[in-house]
Amino acid sequence: MDLSASTLILFPPLDRENGVLVFDTTLLEKQPNLPTQFMWPHEDLAYAAEHELPDPPVDLKGFFNGDQEATGFAAAQIRTACLSHGFFKVVNHGVDARLVHAAHQHMDAFFKLPLSRKLSIKRNQGSLCGYSGAHADRFSSKLPWKETLSFTYKHANEPGRLDVVNYIKSSLGKEFEGAGYVYQKYCEEMKNLCLAIMELLAIGLGVERSHYRKFFEDGGSVMRGNNYPPCKQAGLTLGTGPHSDPNSLTILHQDEVGGLEIFADNKWQAIRPRPDAFVVNIGDTLMALSNGRYKSCVHRAVVNKERVRRSLVFFVNPKEDKVVRPPEDLMGREEEREYPDFTWLDLQEFTQNHYRADTTTLQSFVHWLYSNTKTQP
Repeated sequence: MDLSASTLILFPPLDRENGVLVFDTTLLEKQPNLPTQFMWPHEDLAYAAEHELPDPPVDLKGFFNGDQEATGFAAAQIRTACLSHGFFKVVNHGVDARLVHAAHQHMDAFFKLPLSRKLSIKRNQGSLCGYSGAHADRFSSKLPWKETLSFTYKHANEPGRLDVVNYIKSSLGKEFEGAGYVYQKYCEEMKNLCLAIMELLAIGLGVERSHYRKFFEDGGSVMRGNNYPPCKQAGLTLGTGPHSDPNSLTILHQDEVGGLEIFADNKWQAIRPRPDAFVVNIGDTLMALSNGRYKSCVHRAVVNKERVRRSLVFFVNPKEDKVVRPPEDLMGREEEREYPDFTWLDLQEFTQNHYRADTTTLQSFVHWLYSNTKTQP
C-alpha cells in the first residue's frame, strides 16, 4: 500500500535491541494522537485540582537559632500536617539560593543533551543510578510523561570523599565535573536539612529528640532530576501517577511551572511553586517508623501543554540493613504494631523488582513480606 506523507501513520520510536519505547519527545510530538502507552485511566486523571493547599510554610529560622518557642511552633505545624496528609513546605532552611539555582541550571543542561548521550548512561534494571525515559524500561503502560536522572548519596561519607562528583564525571565526562561538585554540595545541604526535619518530626511525636536524626545519620539517599516536557494532549497523561513515596522523606524544589498536586481533605490540591521554599513529604518508611501516626503523602504531577517543568528531588532513606520499627517511647503499653519489622533493603527490592509504587505500596509490601516469610524453608 502506497502511503503519502499526508497519510503516513507514525508509531512511537523503539529501542530495536530491547523492544521498549524510547522517550524521544521530538518524535512523539509528531504523533497525531498520544501513544496508548502514555494514557492513564480516568480514575487517575479525574478531579482536577481546583484549589491550592492553604497550609502556611514552616519557618525554620528559629529552630536553627536555638529558639525553643519557635522550635516548638515549627514542630507543632509539622505534626498537624503529618497527622493529616503528610506534606508541608519549609522556608528559611539555610540552603543558599545560588546553589539551588546552579543545581537547576546543570540539570537543564543535562536534559538538553542529545537523546543518544542521555541513553549512554541509561539506568539498568534494579539500579538506582542513571537516566530513565518515561520508565519505559520497567513498564509498558501508564507511562509517565517525563525523563529522569538519578544518583545516590551516602550520608556518612568521609570528608573529601566525592562520590557524586566521581559518578557524574565518570558517566558524563570531564565537562560535567562542575555539575558534579554542585550536586555533591547540594546533597550535603539536603542531608543537613533532612536531619533537622527529623528532629522536628520527633519533637512532634513526643519521642526523644535525636531518635530519628541518629537513625538516618548513616543512611543513604537518592538525588533525582525530573524533566516534564510539554504535551499537547496533557489531559490524557500524567507526569507522575498517584502514589506515595516508598522512602522515608522526600525534599523537593520546584521550578516556577506548577504541576505538583497532593490528595488532602478528599480532593486533589495544587502546590504553588515558591522559589525560597522546599516541599517536604512523608514516605511509607517514615509512616512505619511512626506506627502509622504520620501519613505517607499521596501525590501526582500533571504536565503542561506549553511549558517544560523541572524539579529537583532528594529521597531520604535509612541505611539498607537497619530495622525499621517505631521507637519504644512512642508505643503505648497496649498499642499494636501497624507494620512488621523490615529493612529498607527489603522495601527497596520490592519496589524496584516486584511492584510499581502506587497509593497502597506499603500494604502490598507487608503482604509480600509475610508471604515470602511463610515460604522460607
